Amino acid sequence: MLRLSGLLLIPTLWVAFSSSQAADSAADVFEQRIMPIFRSPDPSSCVQCHLASVDLKDYIKPSHEATFLSLRDQGLIDLANPEKSKILSLIRMGDVDEDAMAKRIHEKTRKAELEAFAMWIQSSCDDPELVARAPLSSTELAKPAKPDAVIRHARKDRVLDSFVRNIWSQRMRCFPCHTPGEIQHDDPKHPQANERYQEYLAKYGAKMNLFQETPEATMRAWHIDSKVRLSAKKLPLINLADPAKSLLVLKPTSKVPGKNEIGELKDPSGVEPVSHVGGLKMHVGDISYKSFLAWIEDVAKLKNDGYTFASDLPDDNWYPSQQVLKLTNVPEAWPTQAPLQVLIFAKSDGASEWSKSPIAMTQGVIGPKRNVFASLVVLRSGANSNINWDSSGAVLPSGDYKLSIYSDAKGKLETRASAMLDQEDFVGELVVSAQWKEGFPNAASVSCESLSQ
Repeated sequence: MLRLSGLLLIPTLWVAFSSSQAADSAADVFEQRIMPIFRSPDPSSCVQCHLASVDLKDYIKPSHEATFLSLRDQGLIDLANPEKSKILSLIRMGDVDEDAMAKRIHEKTRKAELEAFAMWIQSSCDDPELVARAPLSSTELAKPAKPDAVIRHARKDRVLDSFVRNIWSQRMRCFPCHTPGEIQHDDPKHPQANERYQEYLAKYGAKMNLFQETPEATMRAWHIDSKVRLSAKKLPLINLADPAKSLLVLKPTSKVPGKNEIGELKDPSGVEPVSHVGGLKMHVGDISYKSFLAWIEDVAKLKNDGYTFASDLPDDNWYPSQQVLKLTNVPEAWPTQAPLQVLIFAKSDGASEWSKSPIAMTQGVIGPKRNVFASLVVLRSGANSNINWDSSGAVLPSGDYKLSIYSDAKGKLETRASAMLDQEDFVGELVVSAQWKEGFPNAASVSCESLSQ
């Protein structure tokens, strides 16, 4: 037996045929092995690595010859080394998936596809007449309808990276009730937390275990690659039809349930009006809410085939930070609880002008004391080489910065909370020397008294 990247093939598979034999053999293999994949209503193994936008069927045309030429012209077949063809490498990508469960679920489909394409490609490459045919026109090529950028954006590892940055990085907001893996029994501060968790676990069951041991396990448990059936009894954790109606954002922005006639808390509600035993963990309009909702909206777009062009894709370049900005003396003209968005600009090393792109941003709501507290998110497109680009946290160095402030006076964020405000929402800027430190008690305090427009 011959082993090809984990695939067992009979030795005769790679024996050269005469031109006519090769043509007959390739056509037969195509009809018997490839066309069933093309006709099948089931998704291909592409769904193991992609949420949407691509299927192996996209690369198959109704005829053996047209399919071969189409793959050849797109560089997906290696004529000199058929067994090294890129289309085979793409199918094999599932073999190195770190998600062991997904790898096991799709193994049978992946193996069948790989065997079929490997056999057919070798037979086709042994037909010199077919190999020598003129190229197809661009309109004759079989390929996904979506551009490569959209296909890459739909990769589950890219979605996972976004999840780590936007949601997993903030899981401690939900400690200890939904983060059992973070309870350390040797930590003297944690026995009370564990007691509280155990109380709620006994009362509400395994649904309390919202965050699993790892980001991968958590995202898998949330079933984002499955269809969600809406229920009148409870809103879904991730609502693909209406992201803002996801319990993932409704629960932490809701108050505790009311009390019954004997003074006990009522059961929390999973339908509107939603209530949360843990009470408020974030505010609608702050940067945490924005990050959570942006990730849900992105997943919903992918699952609902909402991206057509690369220009439709979100930047998705936010990196979490433990550093906090505090705006004080916010003008009285800006109403309490109104969201403010702040873009933070720096100077590149040795430059005299502020960068055109912001290096960081944040968003928060105006409190009754005319203050805004908001955690920074660092932007990958920013211009500062001293930033630590780590998806578990980014560090903005202390120094001189320009803060451009935008007020949501027109309610744009009410329509789409993950949106970025623009020039018509601009209310002023500040140039500051900021000493960035971690944690809300150490927030870098900046007064709005010197705000310029």
